[in-house]
Amino acid sequence: MAVKKTKKKKKKFGSGFSGASKSREQSPLRPKHAEKEPPCRHVCPSGNRIREFVTTIAQAERLGKSIDQAFEEAWEIYTDTSPFPSVCGRVCPHPCQSECNRKDHDGSVNINQIERGIGDFGLEKSLKLKTLSDEKREEKIAVVGGGPGGFSCAYQLARRGYGVTVFEAADKPGGMLRWGIPRYRLPADILDGEIQKILDLGVELKCDTRIGTDISLDDLGTQFGAVFVSIGAEKGLKLRVEGEEAENVLSGVEFLNRIHHGETIDVGNDVVVVGGGDTAIDAARICKRLGANVTILYRRTVKEMPAIDEEIEETQEEGINLEYLAAPIGFNTEGNRITSMKCIRMELGEPDDSGRRRPVPIEGSEFEIPASTVIPAISQQPNFTGLESLIEGRDWIKVDEDGKSTKVEGVYAGGDAVSLSLVTTAIGQGRRAAEAIDRQLRGEGKPEGHELPVIRSDRLRLDHHEKSDPAPAAKLAPEERIKDLETEVAVPLSQEQVIKETQRCMSCGYCSDCEKCWLFCQDQAINKPMEKGVIYSFKLENCTGCSAGTPPAAV
Repeated sequence: MAVKKTKKKKKKFGSGFSGASKSREQSPLRPKHAEKEPPCRHVCPSGNRIREFVTTIAQAERLGKSIDQAFEEAWEIYTDTSPFPSVCGRVCPHPCQSECNRKDHDGSVNINQIERGIGDFGLEKSLKLKTLSDEKREEKIAVVGGGPGGFSCAYQLARRGYGVTVFEAADKPGGMLRWGIPRYRLPADILDGEIQKILDLGVELKCDTRIGTDISLDDLGTQFGAVFVSIGAEKGLKLRVEGEEAENVLSGVEFLNRIHHGETIDVGNDVVVVGGGDTAIDAARICKRLGANVTILYRRTVKEMPAIDEEIEETQEEGINLEYLAAPIGFNTEGNRITSMKCIRMELGEPDDSGRRRPVPIEGSEFEIPASTVIPAISQQPNFTGLESLIEGRDWIKVDEDGKSTKVEGVYAGGDAVSLSLVTTAIGQGRRAAEAIDRQLRGEGKPEGHELPVIRSDRLRLDHHEKSDPAPAAKLAPEERIKDLETEVAVPLSQEQVIKETQRCMSCGYCSDCEKCWLFCQDQAINKPMEKGVIYSFKLENCTGCSAGTPPAAV
C-alpha cells in the first residue's frame, strides 16, 4: 500500500512535543494510509473481494490461524458477494487473472484455482451461508429464472430477511449452468451443492413453472413486492443458409440441452460445429467424446474467438480440427439430411461495430466438408414469451445501473435477459439488483459511492517480491478425458498448493505487514503494532518526509 503524504505547515521539530530535539525540522509532508483498489477486484464483474480472501489464507500462519480457520474465513469473504465459488472456480474465464499486477513480474496469481479450492472446502465442510439480519421482512420477492443471476439475487435478498420464490421453467434449477455447460467442466454435484446452500436459507424453488404459461408476469407483480427476471439464453440463432431445416441440424444450445437431459443423440462420423464461442467449443468436445470426427468452422482467426483460451487449447489437444477464416454458404443433401457443408474462405477487412475486423469472402475459394451432423452455435437469445411487456423495441430488457426495468415499475432484470455475458456478470447483476430492491422496499436512498483509485504495477516495487512461478493448472491427458462425458478435465490444486499460490499475492493497495517501512525508517516515525494484523501507525513528530519529499512507491 502506498504511503501518501499531504502538505502541512512546516514547524520546528519538537515544538509542542516535550523532550524532542529542536535541531531538526518536521516534514511538511504528512504520511497517512492511502488504500488503493487492486486491479483484480476492479475488473471482477461479481465485485468479489479477491485480495481479502487470498491474503486471509496467505497470512494465516503468521496470524496464528489454523488452515481450516483461514479457509473458512476466506469462504465467508467470498460468499459475501457471490454464493458460487466452486462453480466460478471451474467456469469463470477469470478476467481478474488477466489484470493481476504480478503478470508484470513473473506471472499472474492463479486466482481461479484458489477460488475453486475455497469453494470445494466450503462444500466438503458443509459450511452454511451467513445471513445479514435476523429480521423477517413482510415483503415477498419473485425471481424468474433459476440460473446464476436469479440465485445470486435470491441469496442476497434471503440473507436480508426477505421471503424469496424462484420460478424455473425447467425440471431442475441451474439454468445455463446445468443445461449449457458440460459435466466434464462443471460436475452436477458441485452445482447442486452450491444451489442447496441458497435453498437452505429458506428460498422456495418452483420448477416446471414458466412465466406466461403457468403464471403471468402481472400476477407476479400483484403477489410480490418486486420481481427480478434473469432467464437464460436458451434459443440458438440460425445460420440463415438454405437447407438448415434438415433433421440433422441442431443448434448448439438445443444439442447441449438434450445431452444434459440424458438423451442419446447419434451424431454420426463427421460433425461440423459453426461458431467460436464457449457453446461451440462445448458442443464440439462432447461430439468428440461421442466418437465423431469434429471440425469447428469459424469465420475469423483464433485471436478473435470469444471462447475461453484454455478451452480452445484443450479442444486442439483432443484432436478437434479448427477451420479458421471460413464460413458456411450452403449444404449438399440427400432427402431431409445434410451430407456435406459448402464453405468459403474469408479474409479480415475493416473493423465492424464490435471493434473486430469484419470477415470478407474470398471469391473462388469455395470448398466442402463432410457432415453427418451440423451444429450452428453462432449466438443465442432468451425466450421472452410471457415477458413481452418488458421488451423495448428490438432490444432486450433495458435496465438502469441498479438493474431496474426502465419500462415496468417494480421489475428488475439481469443476466442473459439484459445481454449475453459471463456467469460472473450475471452473479454481480443479481447482487446489485437485490441491494436496490432492499433499498426500495425500505425507502432508503442509494449510498454515496467512494471509488478508490486502482493501483497498477508501475506504482509498485515489484523487485520487493521474490520471483516464483504460478501454480500450474493441471488437467487429465487428452486420451483419458475423451473417454466419457462426466470425467472432470481440470485437476484441482492440493490444499498445500493453494496455500502456496495465495502467498504469491502482493496485496496490491493494502498493507501486507512486510515490515519494510518500519525497518528502513531512520527517523523511527513508524509504530509497529504489538498485535499482528493491526495496521501500522505514524509518529508524525519524528517524520522528516524520507528527507526527499517524494512518497515512496508501494511494495
